[in-house]
Amino acid sequence: MKFKSPFVEVAKKVCPAVITITITKNLPKIEGFYFFPFYGEEFIFPKFKKEKEKTKIGGGSGFIVSPDGYVLTCSHVVSDLEADYTVIVTPKEKYQAQVLARDPLVDIAVLKINSKEPLPYLELGDSNKIELGEQVLAIGNPLGEFEDTLSAGIISGLSRKIKAYGGIPFKATTLRGLIQTDAAINPGNSGGPLVNMEGKAIGINTAMVMGAENIGFAIPINYAKRILEEVKKYGKIKRPFLGVRYVILNSQLAKTQKLPVNYGALIVRESFGEPAVVKDSPAQKAGLKEYDIILELDGEKITEENPLADLLSKKKIGDEITLKVLREGKIIEVKVKLSERKMGG
Repeated sequence: MKFKSPFVEVAKKVCPAVITITITKNLPKIEGFYFFPFYGEEFIFPKFKKEKEKTKIGGGSGFIVSPDGYVLTCSHVVSDLEADYTVIVTPKEKYQAQVLARDPLVDIAVLKINSKEPLPYLELGDSNKIELGEQVLAIGNPLGEFEDTLSAGIISGLSRKIKAYGGIPFKATTLRGLIQTDAAINPGNSGGPLVNMEGKAIGINTAMVMGAENIGFAIPINYAKRILEEVKKYGKIKRPFLGVRYVILNSQLAKTQKLPVNYGALIVRESFGEPAVVKDSPAQKAGLKEYDIILELDGEKITEENPLADLLSKKKIGDEITLKVLREGKIIEVKVKLSERKMGG
């Protein structure tokens, strides 16, 4: 009798709900190329026509989580606000996708597709019950094509923190609480599910460590459950909003910038970026200014391990918070009433 791996049954159950996301954009047509001599070298530049054409600019993975067409993927897969997204369930079944919500903070996005027939979908597991050494399967479409690619492995770490680059060039997002697995996660796998041996999604594949063998990461599915509930209820993510751009301080930054403290959130604009304090935001209404350093929120110290974004995510819209702020050498208390965050998508 031929032995079948337990992964075979899991794959049969799960693969129909794993989808390809293709990304297209209206870009100028290229009619040819011209050569430009420069210091003895020849550089090639494209010649663009005035008219535009739909051009495929990328692809990723996702998975259907309800028969009426809600889809989960990574925020960085659908980060371009001007692009169009198509969900491919099978080579013959393609749907225009509407991006209902993106949350770059945890790298999760919710899409919606409309089908006349009920769609295959994945049940969501409980990522709080994951155990080290548990067998898992990572599924996705590594090259943005239609074939499901599976890689088997185990849970090799929990509550990992990494810096992920994607979406905005050179801008890193720190992702926390990640599941580490030795199941291979490739670039196009991003947004695909990490499933347990019951065939339930316990994570969303997000990143791999470049140059390292078999170190991949997934976002715990419980993060996505909360977002999905909000989107189904309100049609969007409801998040409390403060309205500041900032850098989290550490000993190295404090030393190089000659700052009086080595923790807290320094309110500062990005180079050539938007203002440090968002216009008409709760922060502006409360009088927060650029170069203020927010040291504490409701008595909790702001550090790299306990950043401002994490503290704010525990609050609700309408909450009044108390900030301990260092301004020009003096410590002041600022009370702020949090409003709703307007999120892209």
